[in-house]
Amino acid sequence: MVADNFPFYFITPFSTPLSPTVKVESTRIDLIGKNLKQMATVGSGATGDTIATSTSLETNHSLSQNTSSGLGNNLVDLLSSHISNGGSNGVGALSNSLSMTSIGSGGTLSHAVLSTHLGSAPGGMNALTGGNGSSITQALNDEEKIYQLILDLTSPNTREQAMLELSKKRETYEHLAPFLWHSFGVVTALLQEIISVYPMLTPPTLTGVASNRVCNALALLQCIASHNETRPLFLGAHIPLFLYPFLNTTNKTRPFEYLRLTSLGVIGALVKNDNSEVINFLLSTEIIPLCLRIMETGSELSKTVAIFIVQKILLDEMGLNYICETYERFYAVGTVLSNMVSQLIDQQSIRLLKHVIRCYLRLSDNVRAREALRQCLPDPLRDSTFAQILKDDITTKRS
Repeated sequence: MVADNFPFYFITPFSTPLSPTVKVESTRIDLIGKNLKQMATVGSGATGDTIATSTSLETNHSLSQNTSSGLGNNLVDLLSSHISNGGSNGVGALSNSLSMTSIGSGGTLSHAVLSTHLGSAPGGMNALTGGNGSSITQALNDEEKIYQLILDLTSPNTREQAMLELSKKRETYEHLAPFLWHSFGVVTALLQEIISVYPMLTPPTLTGVASNRVCNALALLQCIASHNETRPLFLGAHIPLFLYPFLNTTNKTRPFEYLRLTSLGVIGALVKNDNSEVINFLLSTEIIPLCLRIMETGSELSKTVAIFIVQKILLDEMGLNYICETYERFYAVGTVLSNMVSQLIDQQSIRLLKHVIRCYLRLSDNVRAREALRQCLPDPLRDSTFAQILKDDITTKRS
């Protein structure tokens, strides 16, 4: 269900390595910590600066660079601190911090190495994990699977399955968006998937299989668009423009409708956080005319997402001023909203009706638009036409 909390340059090099690093400062290292530091050392030195790398990734990939300077010290200091503190709270914090250390290093921390080092501590792995060493094992295994799937995106032979699996995990793995964006060749591969179906748009030869495949690529782009870190980069690369040919289609078959809806979902993910930078970008493109056409001719779900985008643009002061700046823009938006009201007399969709009312309400915040609405507000919104379906929604009725 789409509501106010709707979920959901050209290319610069994508070879920038994953940069965020979790730095842990420990002010106290006791005897146990010193012993752990010694055990974590690999090679002839005794500084703990090197952690054995995982062999599950190609060594030339940005995600496999596990041996960053000082990672060993940070990890051992982290373990020492949590062991010294003890208690159940320390166990949970340790589990979270280990996960962040692995992420911050830009690679995986080998489970075999971790098990060996922790197994030598008093009580072994279970002492540090509250008797459940399998939780860390599972977390590390899941993370390595994510890395491998990301690598698989760069190969045409494994890309389709990788896109499907990663699209299922995008809601549960919070760091997926930065990993996708900063991994070499991944965004380029996703754009290749999008561009590959352009020839199927005109004449309309898009199949269900091809539509599903490109929609999985779009789902990963939606993940990138939703993330606070990658959203500005996504906009700076003008990647939404690659979706506009899909929004410009009018074919009503299921493959095309699914493609339009998923593309709208990417734009919806951009606008849901009320970011003026996003609105400014969209206003410089033809997103409003594209959404207006879908609001008139699309399926109910596509109409709902399209009007959600228009509503979010209107809620931004820049967007409201843009639409009310000229008579032509205001007339275009007002005409489509009026047509939707007429359609809703028969369809009786309360979800769509609420969005229409909110758009009119926001337009009335502009002085010139308010004067125009005195003359052109649809009669069904003035009388009791929708009283029945709005009877339980006091807020919307009062609007």
